[in-house]
Amino acid sequence: MKRQKRDRQDRAHSRGYQAGVAGRSRDMCPYQSTEAKSEWLGGWREAIADKQQGLVK
Repeated sequence: MKRQKRDRQDRAHSRGYQAGVAGRSRDMCPYQSTEAKSEWLGGWREAIADKQQGLVK
């Protein structure tokens, strides 16, 4: 059970990162649960920071 939760959170983080790289707004988060939404936003913020530093085109 814990493995599934961790995998879902990793997936949410990855999808948030992809959304950030694509330039989508943080309001586009598809998750409703607090944990998944938090992971998605964390990935999104990471992507925005990477874009500002020039690590991602």
